[in-house]
Amino acid sequence: MIDLPVIPSQQQRAKRPDWLRVKLPIGPEYASVRKLVDTYKLHTICESGNCPNMGECWGAGTATFMILGNVCTRSCTFCAVATGRPNEYDTDEPRRVAEAILLMKVKHAVITSVNRDELKDRGAEIWYQTVRAVKEASPTTTIETLIPDTKGNWDALIRMIEGGQEVVSHNMETVERLYRRVRPQARYERSLEQIRRTKDYGQRTKTGIMLGLGETQDEVLKAMDDLVENGCDILTLGQYLQPTKMHHEVIEWIHPDTFAMYKEQGEQRGLKYVEAGPLVRSSYHAERHVHV
Repeated sequence: MIDLPVIPSQQQRAKRPDWLRVKLPIGPEYASVRKLVDTYKLHTICESGNCPNMGECWGAGTATFMILGNVCTRSCTFCAVATGRPNEYDTDEPRRVAEAILLMKVKHAVITSVNRDELKDRGAEIWYQTVRAVKEASPTTTIETLIPDTKGNWDALIRMIEGGQEVVSHNMETVERLYRRVRPQARYERSLEQIRRTKDYGQRTKTGIMLGLGETQDEVLKAMDDLVENGCDILTLGQYLQPTKMHHEVIEWIHPDTFAMYKEQGEQRGLKYVEAGPLVRSSYHAERHVHV
């Protein structure tokens, strides 16, 4: 194993390293996206997830839309999205998302959602209708959908992914050993199976893993092997950032050189594309992943 620099936990809690500094969201392009999101009463994971790249992405006129509300039925210990009992979903949401994407002149749109475990179809019909509405309103726009865990409802999965999107993503989030702590209502093998079934359907597949939660390098490399075995094409790796003191603590700041090593290792193991870096998030530079 390559021995790369690591900052001990006792040191890293006091101050983030310089490579994690980001610019505040400002500028006319950012203001324009902000206005559209507010006007169409849309949710974005950029805001709900406290994404560090919001300034960069919104400044470029892009955003990741979050459908089916902004309250999640899961209680993952890493996530900033509110947990609770969601309100009734809005059947007009697909139209509003499509109109906003058209007005923003988005070339590549990313759509995600909260988990809606209380719904029999996990929200699959809204997923399908949203993708179709975007395709009809803006036929040249390519789409990545970042879909939740369907809890083994494979009929719901097929409905989510048959709308015509170019990339289907489902985040593993962490390594197998940490699932009970980080994703207590999810299962490692079930998420792998969801990716495999998506690939079997003929879709381009993608996932994301956060680093710095206490995983080892061997565990990350094993996860890569598991993903390749289950048909994953694209992997994103980024630094976990603790949303609040109530969430899972940051165990380790991962050095940029380590991210570079993981990118090389992942592509050597058979992943078609690995986007790796401290500020990388699952939808960061998503337009690069459409045709790999």
